[in-house]
Amino acid sequence: MHSPVHLHLPEVAASLALAAARAVEADFAASEQALSRFRPTAELARLNACVGTWCAASPRLYVALAASFRAFRRTRGLFDPRVLGRLEALGYAGAPHEDAPREATDDWLQREPRARRVRLAAPLDLGGIGKGLGVRWGARIIRRLSRNFLLNAGGDLLACGTGPEGRGWQVGVEDPRDPAQLIAALHLPTGGAVCTSSVARNRWQHDGTTVHHLIDPRTGQPGGEGLLAVTVIGEDPAWTEVWSKALFLCGLQDIAQAAGPRPVLWVSETGRLGMTDAARPLVFWRAAGSARSMDPDAGRVGGGQEPGKL
Repeated sequence: MHSPVHLHLPEVAASLALAAARAVEADFAASEQALSRFRPTAELARLNACVGTWCAASPRLYVALAASFRAFRRTRGLFDPRVLGRLEALGYAGAPHEDAPREATDDWLQREPRARRVRLAAPLDLGGIGKGLGVRWGARIIRRLSRNFLLNAGGDLLACGTGPEGRGWQVGVEDPRDPAQLIAALHLPTGGAVCTSSVARNRWQHDGTTVHHLIDPRTGQPGGEGLLAVTVIGEDPAWTEVWSKALFLCGLQDIAQAAGPRPVLWVSETGRLGMTDAARPLVFWRAAGSARSMDPDAGRVGGGQEPGKL
């Protein structure tokens, strides 16, 4: 998944924590082998190479495909894993695959649940939701050992419990203009999922133009006009990841309305930090100049120190 993975287990002995980390590492490797479009031997890569043909799917891939199709429906097409062709046209290639037939429709996934077989109408990229699912599945392993942990896969994380000091988890939000710095910090009293869609790292030059990997399926071009990053706080990392991408594609002008009651933060191209009303109670620190002045008492939450980036 081309992401560092960090596991924090504050109440677990070192030997048990190491065993848990190894189990989670193996689980992420299994997710990568099922869902990667880059590895030629991965299950999704093989499925993309036989578009239009009924194929058996492992439980992991079957769940990921079903979740992707539900996300496509719930976001009214803003989340669409069929953008693979556009990504490759912009130079972000993966393993070889079949081209999508011209008659491909919005019913791009057919399933036979009992036989666990699937048929695709177009090749797919499951990168974003795959990482969120990887966090979800990895967390199930950790919960057997502890209900107080944080699992972070390249900015898609799930925190559970009350943190290392019993006062909740502190989570840093990266500044997309300088990923070594923070633009805000969250206090999660009992945990939650936090996922960010950002152009901080995954952008490149194509035909003299800067492009990125967050493709708007409505235009076939990199989307999110006026935005650099969107962070969503929720309960499940896979769905939180889906909404971070879908809301990013709404662009700066429409994101506040599209976010609705969700806790959402965003960073504009000018470096301004915006957020919904539901997110404000969770933000206890903001970088100077990123938004309006911070409540003078907010920095005292969770110990009062500036948090480290997770």
